[in-house]
Amino acid sequence: MAMNPQKMLMQMQQQMERVQAELETATVEGSAGGGVVKATVTGKQDLVGLVIDPSAVDPEDVEMLQDLVMAAVNEGLRKSQQLAEQKMGAVTAGLRIPGLG
Repeated sequence: MAMNPQKMLMQMQQQMERVQAELETATVEGSAGGGVVKATVTGKQDLVGLVIDPSAVDPEDVEMLQDLVMAAVNEGLRKSQQLAEQKMGAVTAGLRIPGLG
């Protein structure tokens, strides 16, 4: 017996809400310069932590520190997006709903 499409949609919506809540608390880390700069990002692409080792701070070369921070944050954001895609993909896997892909 086939499942009621409306019930299926409700279940999928509940699963998506659960995944969204998981993504808010899940974190990933990006790093640069061999770990002297580390950025922690949630599954919702919010930067929630930034650690800079004092050895990375050179008043004569602020540009290098800026580059390391950008690289660490960008890596964290990339990992966060991959995590979100993976978790959302698990919810929508195998479903063929018009308009959702």
